[in-house]
Amino acid sequence: MMSPWAFSSLFLSFFLIFLPSKAKPFDHHFQPNCTSNPPVVSVSVFPYDVELLQFALNLEHMECDWFLYGALGHGLDAIAPELAMGGPPPIGAMKAKLDHLTQRIIAEFGYQEVGHLRAIKSTVGGLPRPLIDLSVHNFAKIMDDAFGYHLNPPFNPYINSLNYLLASYIIPYMGLVGYVGANPNIDGFVSKRLLAGLLAVEAGQDAIIRALLYERAKELVPPYNITVAQFTIHISNLRNELAKCGIKDEGLIVPTELGAEQRTCSNIISANADSLAYRRNPAEILRVVYGTGNEHQPGGFLPKGGNGKIARELLQGA
Repeated sequence: MMSPWAFSSLFLSFFLIFLPSKAKPFDHHFQPNCTSNPPVVSVSVFPYDVELLQFALNLEHMECDWFLYGALGHGLDAIAPELAMGGPPPIGAMKAKLDHLTQRIIAEFGYQEVGHLRAIKSTVGGLPRPLIDLSVHNFAKIMDDAFGYHLNPPFNPYINSLNYLLASYIIPYMGLVGYVGANPNIDGFVSKRLLAGLLAVEAGQDAIIRALLYERAKELVPPYNITVAQFTIHISNLRNELAKCGIKDEGLIVPTELGAEQRTCSNIISANADSLAYRRNPAEILRVVYGTGNEHQPGGFLPKGGNGKIARELLQGA
């Protein structure tokens, strides 16, 4: 006797064979339009676009070397050394002990960041890579600050895939909210096209990292008696505290009143009450990235401060 599954497959094949095709023959003379409508503003790049996009290079350089070293054991200097523009190599970066899937994802992210650096620098001009601290010591301090006490043993982001993903939770999100914050202040049509492309990929990277962590949200992070979700909540709370501008950052689990439409406590994508991305300005971002809560006082990931007009003027204003 024929099984129901086999019968269904046979019926579907028969149906497809005898179904009349309504598709029209391909017209070899048809020329599709693949260009965008003319821009409303005819200026490609405004001077103030340059400053905001060059500011983003500080974060793009951080992400690039973080992902490349973590996945491959080498960074920008081995892939596209000209994009470093003579800037110093990162402090303490090394290859992480990643499982195969995580390694493939992180390597792709790293290569994407190389493209971002090239796209920004070829559009608005480049800046040398700033001094970046990707050491175990720096990440351990960030986690200690997030929890308000010293984790024992100190947190090591390179020791396994889970720790690396938790450390990655810290970085791309700042680029995402920075681009959302810059968007209203960028007007050139080439600048806006560049920013939209950068934002889309940064958002994708952040979403993938958060989704991978959400899968393990209730899992305890060894050897600490702390769940993955609790780690993300504490990291997000620290960033809100450092930025000093209210809640613009949320962990993987939130109270229902902060969830989408106040109907869920899951928070795979961090967003506001209308499920729109949060935004931050350069000063907020530097307060977080420096780890000092002060855009005039460098430290953290950028021990000598960020490069570019915006970051340097804020340092000089100390």
